[in-house]
Amino acid sequence: MSDTAEQVAEQVEERSAEERLRERRRNAVRAARRVLWRGGLALSVGQRLAALAEAAPEVYDLDEPADIYGNGVVAALEDRVAALLGKEAAAFFPTGTMAQQVALRCWAARTGNPTVALHGLAHPELHERNAFTQVSGLRPVRLTSEPRLPTADEVRDFEEPYGALMLELPLRDAGFVLPTWEELTELVAAARERDVVVHFDGARLWETTVRFGRPLDEIADLADSVYVSFYKSLEGFAGAALAGPKTLVEEAKTWRHRYGGTAFQQFPTALSALVGLERELPRLPEYVRHARVVAAALREGFAETGVAWARVHPEEPHTHQFQVWLPYDPDVLIDAAVRQVEETGIYLFTGYWERGGPGLALTEVTVGAAGLEWTADDVKAAVADFVTRLPGVSS
Repeated sequence: MSDTAEQVAEQVEERSAEERLRERRRNAVRAARRVLWRGGLALSVGQRLAALAEAAPEVYDLDEPADIYGNGVVAALEDRVAALLGKEAAAFFPTGTMAQQVALRCWAARTGNPTVALHGLAHPELHERNAFTQVSGLRPVRLTSEPRLPTADEVRDFEEPYGALMLELPLRDAGFVLPTWEELTELVAAARERDVVVHFDGARLWETTVRFGRPLDEIADLADSVYVSFYKSLEGFAGAALAGPKTLVEEAKTWRHRYGGTAFQQFPTALSALVGLERELPRLPEYVRHARVVAAALREGFAETGVAWARVHPEEPHTHQFQVWLPYDPDVLIDAAVRQVEETGIYLFTGYWERGGPGLALTEVTVGAAGLEWTADDVKAAVADFVTRLPGVSS
């Protein structure tokens, strides 16, 4: 067999192994007896539709006509979001990627400066294929790439002009971290000194109230515009909203149409968002507080098992999500997690493990309604059992 043929065969085998592992993970999530968070991905299409049909009458009159191009239930959702965030108006978008591009290009037209100051780990920088520059004519500049929010001095002293400051709250890829309320207000004040627009990438803004000790509308009031997601935190099907001044939102709706985001009918997504606002939003503070219990138990559990290097970051989570780092390759940890649920019904780490360095991997942990059933002792027992499935550890 030639070198090329051998390489092709190896690639096919690798893909086959990855596909088998993905299938095992999907089955494990669905079959798991205990998880910290189940989420919509664990449910079948039929289950998700049935759950929506059961809950939707609580949030909207289903005898009303279906929406057409953004009226009806979509407009009702927009009004609800604007009220929650204390803004004049809100616009529904199919994705946050589109919502934020539209918001920032609208602000750029007003300020005359297309430069957007943001964090090097911000979602548009890592996960949107350079959409700001390739699609919307914006120019991102990085205030910092440290695993924390920018400081007021970094905002104030940045060496070139910019028209808008975008703050991701929480900063997901740094470990779902948030500043303190005092730090956030100082950040915004520094931006105001430069006479720049402040925009919150608030995909998960819903879960920041515990850390900040403030209601949503007071938090959102710091920014000129805010984007929020409906499937992150709230378990909606998809979708996002942009909230801000009425004139901005009206212009954003025009650009939404130009970007292809004004769909003919969106009632399933809008209904699922309203259900999330009704059912999940009030419970998020409870999830955040219990995430701190789970994080402490994970940290103590790994210390008790003698794993040489293990980290929970942040040590006290800022939201109901946080990172766990372990000194193994990702494939080893994924296999151990799947074997644990296959053999015990307990799926401790449902997130995907990613490489964080040589022999080091990280995963994201989410604590939701299912996680409230776990005591600290439950978590430590699951950690002890998980560790026995790692190389070099005896049971």
